Amino acid sequence: MQAQQVQQFFVRYKIIALLLAVAAIWIFFHIGTDGDFITPRNVANLLRQMSITGMLACGMVFIIISGEIDLSVGSLSGLLGGVVAILTVNMHWGTPAAIAAALVVGLGIGLFNGFWVTKLRVPSFIVGLGGMLAFRGILLGITHSATIAPVPDDLIYLGQGLVPIGLSRVLGGVIFLLLLAITVMRRRRRTKLELKQMPVWMDVVKLVVIGAVIIGSLRMLNDAGGVPVPVMILLGLLGIFSYISTQTVFGRHIYAVGGNMEATRLSGVNVARVKLAVFAMMGVMCAFAGVINTARLAAGSPSAGTSGELDAIAACFIGGTSMRGGSGTVHGALIGALVMASLDNGMSMMDVDTFWQMIVKGSILVLAVWVDVLSGSNRG
Repeated sequence: MQAQQVQQFFVRYKIIALLLAVAAIWIFFHIGTDGDFITPRNVANLLRQMSITGMLACGMVFIIISGEIDLSVGSLSGLLGGVVAILTVNMHWGTPAAIAAALVVGLGIGLFNGFWVTKLRVPSFIVGLGGMLAFRGILLGITHSATIAPVPDDLIYLGQGLVPIGLSRVLGGVIFLLLLAITVMRRRRRTKLELKQMPVWMDVVKLVVIGAVIIGSLRMLNDAGGVPVPVMILLGLLGIFSYISTQTVFGRHIYAVGGNMEATRLSGVNVARVKLAVFAMMGVMCAFAGVINTARLAAGSPSAGTSGELDAIAACFIGGTSMRGGSGTVHGALIGALVMASLDNGMSMMDVDTFWQMIVKGSILVLAVWVDVLSGSNRG
């Protein structure tokens, strides 16, 4: 009976369970590092570290929800980061133009991957696997297996800079107001459609908790000099992708395609177009991650993005995205990315051997998928 209650808790309250897991991980590492883990400087570094995986996870969560997978995102982000480095260092392009070029190339490659999957009917696993090898090879070729440095200061600022304290407070307030507006819009829409929804007090409690987290995070990060720029960019992307997934017809179509593709097609939705758009979005997110990674390293590295696809996929599954498709959230994927980054950061601070770090992360991924299996059996 007790085991069944635990199962029901994980099924119904995945995000709460995840947040409790994050809290437990932070407390464990804080004790294990003699109080060095939960400090303003280390938390800022941890969030800067997770921002790259978070950007990849923002795109990957839609890929998985739609019933597909993309193993090329790590290599593609490395390639696009290398493109930015080559354009700014070797070809003396301005940073805005180089970033725009990377975004366009990422969009194009995403459409190319989607074309193979939707039109040529090649399984996305194979397309991603081929891309993982090909994009890494192209990166090694265009960089001649050498680091491209130093990149311009304005590009470095995107990866290493801090948002001014006053501006970060204003942006924090804007984020909270947007969340409030989305909550109100959702309740109004569900009321209009006469759909069942949570009691008002639950939404109020949720907003209060979110507000407290925003205030606490801003205070801690401002003690370290300000919110890291990559974190603020990630929060902006979180807002955009959350809006797409919850407030747009396109977002509903993504879930529908992953939940039951044939029924969605019969209802008149262009399934191929939806999947093509999802792969295009993934390509753009690879460009964001590649640019930020290059800016953070202050150089274009031929090894950039290695294992990025595994971290992104693991973040999605840990964050509650169903491996069967049709279920998942952007904020859940980002919490999953935070779990991965916390494990990396904490175990590194405790000087845990690399092989143990890999074992722990792999075990947690399997555990997350097992929870998803429990969810499926509970629904069945």
